[in-house]
Amino acid sequence: MRSYLTIFAVLIAVIAFGQSDKRLKGVEKELNLILETTKAPGFAVAVVEKDKIIYAKGFGYSNFEKKIPANANTLFAIGSVTKSFTSAIIGQLEDEGELSLEDSPIDYIPELRFYNSTLNSNLQIKDLMCHRTGIPRHDYSWYLFPTESADSLIGRMKYQEPFAGLREQWYYNNFMFLTQGVIAERITGKSWGDNIKERFFNTLGMSNSNLTIDEMEKANNAAHGYELKNDSIIKKMAYYNIAAMSPAGSINSSVNEMANWLITWIYGGKFNGEQIIPAAYARAAMSSQMVVGGALPGEKNPGLHISNYGYGWFISSYKGHYRVQHGGNIDGFSANAAFYPSDSVGIVVLTNQNGSSVPSMVRNTIADRMLQTDKSDWVEWYNENLERAKKAEQEKEEAAKSSPVPSSHNLFDFTGEYSNPGYGKFVIEMKNDSLFAKFKLMTMYLKHEHYDIFEPFEVSEDGIDTTDTGSLRFNFETSNSGDISSVNIKMEGSLDHPIEFDRKPNSIEVSVELMASYTGDFDLSGTEIKMYEKNGSLYLFIPGQPEYELIATEKHKFSIKILDGYKLEYIDGDDGSLNELKIIQPNGTFKATRK
Repeated sequence: MRSYLTIFAVLIAVIAFGQSDKRLKGVEKELNLILETTKAPGFAVAVVEKDKIIYAKGFGYSNFEKKIPANANTLFAIGSVTKSFTSAIIGQLEDEGELSLEDSPIDYIPELRFYNSTLNSNLQIKDLMCHRTGIPRHDYSWYLFPTESADSLIGRMKYQEPFAGLREQWYYNNFMFLTQGVIAERITGKSWGDNIKERFFNTLGMSNSNLTIDEMEKANNAAHGYELKNDSIIKKMAYYNIAAMSPAGSINSSVNEMANWLITWIYGGKFNGEQIIPAAYARAAMSSQMVVGGALPGEKNPGLHISNYGYGWFISSYKGHYRVQHGGNIDGFSANAAFYPSDSVGIVVLTNQNGSSVPSMVRNTIADRMLQTDKSDWVEWYNENLERAKKAEQEKEEAAKSSPVPSSHNLFDFTGEYSNPGYGKFVIEMKNDSLFAKFKLMTMYLKHEHYDIFEPFEVSEDGIDTTDTGSLRFNFETSNSGDISSVNIKMEGSLDHPIEFDRKPNSIEVSVELMASYTGDFDLSGTEIKMYEKNGSLYLFIPGQPEYELIATEKHKFSIKILDGYKLEYIDGDDGSLNELKIIQPNGTFKATRK
């Protein structure tokens, strides 16, 4: 009973201190205005100073439909704020003498290979930690093609093209944090999740925090995620299972428990007097390791400048105060954890709104008070940005208006399985005179836009919202033989070319009777060719060449399994006979007749 009374007393003290702190007087009016302006379902915020939580409160709802209030113990997905935890494991392992940050990641993951020999020979673990590999995000590789196998994701990396040289340019990359998690697993013999729990959750009193969707769904006080549709509709989103990419962003936590993480960093890696994160690593992690961008002082906010990256943390200057922070976004949730080491102040904001500005607005509103700087109107900032975004979207829509050219093929010709070794596989099917791209976790309706270009729209339980336009397009390519051979999708914006997925035509079942009608000897310009059945498949044999297995794609139509752009088609005679055969290949079409 005493422990419950102690916890209750602490919570009362936190609330009372927050309300009595002169710097935060009247702040809730501003925070409620942010909630109203952004139409967020809810959020929670905690403020720490030195080793104390001085303010912790929830606003709005954790469950919008049931109107369940959010509070300081509500669990939210923190997304990429997870990265500071993952890199801290590497920092601990270095302190334990298990690795050096100058080591190659291949030393610990022997099967790991990158796109070129320069990366394979020169990449160091610390390059992974501060996003300076020159490899861009390639996020669709894990988001649209998820897997529970970290080894599978590791195997994709050798096909993922860089856009800059090693250490030439900063670029965010989730795969590099997956790699850190796997390095830790190989060294410790424990899963990334067990390392997080044992090394941080247990020692920092983060007993309610978790790492999986399954745990989130079973939790008593967990927020549901939402998105804002058409500037007014708050729509529930399903939890996204980040699966094997967990080291880059799968932690679920509350502001009360995340506050302990910030206290640890404010104290140079110590919590309750115990050195949790090595002091030398903590100093390096919150120091500039790579320049993100110029970030010169702006006319409207001259006090906001510098944009660098440490290890799992962004570094910047906020109105003359050194700021270390990281944001996070995953379906239905946004987050930000920030601390100001010279001021011993930390702020964590978690919201159940997708792609939300709430975390930065709330953080900055509170920072202006805690740091006693000039106060900015962050609601006005939000409204101005919103208006600019709307105007840009309208201009984009106007520029895109044109008279569409019909596609070069009928819709069935686009169907098939599409694959890329650096990403994965998906299938395009035809249903009710429409094309649908089927990925593991979602289906997209492909709306014809122009020629062989289609715009994808996600199919949800509510239907298809074709007003929810984006930048992604499916641009199909035709081979020399006239077939749809691949689709190009601009899945990585930093590259000057799209990601190409090769097409494998869908196959159909052929009855025993129909298969028998395909077999026989045919004359091809004086050469006898044979068509025969073996193990349920039709084969073609031309003298002096290997036998070719055929794949049935439509009635009387076949493609050659190992030869791209080669296909066969039986000509249906007036009497139903199949005595003529067209062999279609890149250099022409040839006719064979039954002997």
